Amino acid sequence: MPQENQKLKLLHLVRLFHEETDPDHGLTMPQILEHLAGKGITAERKAIYRDIEALRSFGLDITTLPRRPVEYALASREFSLSEMLLLADAVQGSRFLTQGKSDALVRSIKTLGSRHQAKALAKRTHVEGRVKTQNESVFSNVDCIHEALREKRKVSFKYFKYGVDKRRVMQHGGQPYVETPVQLVYSDGFYYLIAYNDRHDSLVTYRVDRMTSLMICDEKAARSELISSFDVAEHERRAFGMYQGDPVPLTLRVREDAMSGVIDRLGRDVTATPAGEGWAHVAATAMASPVLFGWLAQFGDAVVVEKPTSLARAYADHLRAILAAHGEGLGAGDDGAVAEGGTA
Repeated sequence: MPQENQKLKLLHLVRLFHEETDPDHGLTMPQILEHLAGKGITAERKAIYRDIEALRSFGLDITTLPRRPVEYALASREFSLSEMLLLADAVQGSRFLTQGKSDALVRSIKTLGSRHQAKALAKRTHVEGRVKTQNESVFSNVDCIHEALREKRKVSFKYFKYGVDKRRVMQHGGQPYVETPVQLVYSDGFYYLIAYNDRHDSLVTYRVDRMTSLMICDEKAARSELISSFDVAEHERRAFGMYQGDPVPLTLRVREDAMSGVIDRLGRDVTATPAGEGWAHVAATAMASPVLFGWLAQFGDAVVVEKPTSLARAYADHLRAILAAHGEGLGAGDDGAVAEGGTA
């Protein structure tokens, strides 16, 4: 038996247990010996028993499955099957990933388990209708921002939005933004950069997948009271869709059937006091924005803005504008194109 092959025997055993076994699938001793023989390694049963004990001493959770004949299997590893399934779902559901990057990451996750577990991962439910980003540079952008944060330097980038023709429209006249990175945030399937603007002494939010030509500047990051006092957890609680707005203390009148949805978004630490007949007053702080109004609208008449009056008025104006826009061009008696029991 070649000496080099004998030295590799333990490594082949580790790979064999990792790729072919799990808590539900094991290998018999003849199958183990056959696999090693296919690698040019001959071994006796007693030697394999000693090798398995050595691997156990090293920390591998190799166990025997109660079957006839006895099977040996790697009972546990860094990630359980349920954890790998969770990771795969998170990757497939992430909008900031391109489809190609998502597929590549799922393939990498499959290598964490046995081939039998990899088959289970391949059969996971497709996330229907999930819109993927088209910007392949999002990963390099995230790495670049992390490096800039570590080195305490500014970043330069160009930023775009989409026009009505679905083409990119460069913002700021196509000129690069130069900002101080403050915090990288993952929210609602996207990465956002919260940056400090020296000229306006304000914090601005940018979608990372809409950045191009991102690079680290030689200029050191700015310092300010606004940066040092920034609390990302508090910002996420108040912001809706990472939309920038002014923090506003507000009071909502919430019906009982909408309370769970309000708590899910605003958190359990909001102040809630009974308002009688299945209603409660909820006090919180949120950033006034169209996204906040959209969130409120989903509850219909089950959530009412009570204070401040200016916010309630702005919300009412927002709803009236929507009604006006949808009412344009509709004649009297026009019931729309959806028949009873049908779909548009």
